[in-house]
Amino acid sequence: MALAFPNASRSFDDARNLIRFTGYDGMFEVRFFVDAAALSTARLSEQDYLRAFDAARLKIQQIASKLYNPKHGMTYTLRAADLR
Repeated sequence: MALAFPNASRSFDDARNLIRFTGYDGMFEVRFFVDAAALSTARLSEQDYLRAFDAARLKIQQIASKLYNPKHGMTYTLRAADLR
């Protein structure tokens, strides 16, 4: 089954400086994180990071789909190099 992103929710984790979002492989939840530095080299507010994520959401989801492999676990962190 292909990875899907039916839920548009995302959240910012200030302590870890990343954005969380979720994909689904059938009934299995796959957790994704985007390093905030991948979205901007400047220190932004939580809302600005979430806006940057939203602006790049389609590209981020496409990259997440390419990186996803159920044999490699259900949690992935996307870094700046992944988003190039």
